[in-house]
Amino acid sequence: MATKISQSIVVNGTRCWIRANTMQEFADKIIKLTSTPQATIAHPFTDYAWNWYNTYSKPNVETATATTYKRQLDLHILPALGELAVEDITTDHIQALFNGISGAKATKDKVRMVLNQIMDAAVEDGIIPQNPVKSRRVKITGKASTPTAPYSVEQMRYLVQHLGDVQNPVDRAYLALQALHPMRLEEVLGLRREDVDKEAMAIHIRRAVTHPTRNQPEIKETKTGASVRTIGLSALALPHLLQSVASGEFIFGGSAPLSYTQVRRMCNRIKKDTGFSENITPLRFRTTVLTDLYDQTKDIKLAQTAAGHTTSAMTLKHYVKGRETHADATAAVNQLYSA
Repeated sequence: MATKISQSIVVNGTRCWIRANTMQEFADKIIKLTSTPQATIAHPFTDYAWNWYNTYSKPNVETATATTYKRQLDLHILPALGELAVEDITTDHIQALFNGISGAKATKDKVRMVLNQIMDAAVEDGIIPQNPVKSRRVKITGKASTPTAPYSVEQMRYLVQHLGDVQNPVDRAYLALQALHPMRLEEVLGLRREDVDKEAMAIHIRRAVTHPTRNQPEIKETKTGASVRTIGLSALALPHLLQSVASGEFIFGGSAPLSYTQVRRMCNRIKKDTGFSENITPLRFRTTVLTDLYDQTKDIKLAQTAAGHTTSAMTLKHYVKGRETHADATAAVNQLYSA
């Protein structure tokens, strides 16, 4: 019967006992104990995040979206995680990141969307076994975003009555088109002369102008396929439209569309000329027109089509605010139940 081997050796200053049935097994155990384990190569999070952004994000999304993603990296993600390796990021780090962001929950959700994509890529690359952003322990809280309130009917009537007080013809045409139609600002800025058909009393929305870097206009397709649409031209706007725009030119800007700075200055001039009590805000006009369109027709599909939304749920959730008061609701119930 073979004698079992039991012998101690010193490895890196530590005495270890080796027990084996054969000399070969004894030798294998010595090799295993004395061999230097291969160092694990860490992946710096900053390098990995920028590689994801430059390779997979920026070339494949809209410029405005890429700009938003970069802003989340610069302002929130890298300041919190940039000194770590991808492998070292834990759920605690993720929660601390979100705890340190103040403001609306919508801001944190933007950060989460970007960080989640980066960590998902790390899982796919085999760097980490699971995405810590998706842990059920991570809680993302914050103030709800303030919804866009429509102008009151009285305010809209005031602006319509004072359209003629706007001194600059371009400013006056802008107010007539933006305030009286359910268009996004980028759709108004994308209008060319041939898109406004005075004879057919129609506006054809075919393109959009965005400003991903604030003041550098970018001409692009509309936000969605449903956004390409034809809406009615308001008779109230007709007398105030520009007459001197050349064919193929943008109604606002001529050969090049207006920048956000120019639009902001235009809105300030309109407020001053009309004596309006609140700021002139493009998004509020879109919300107002869609609210009143639905309030007057009760046809959500009509409002959805006018808005250029893919679903009516989008129109109801974000744009139709309703004009009825609690007294209106009570009156409706009283009328129904007393019949």
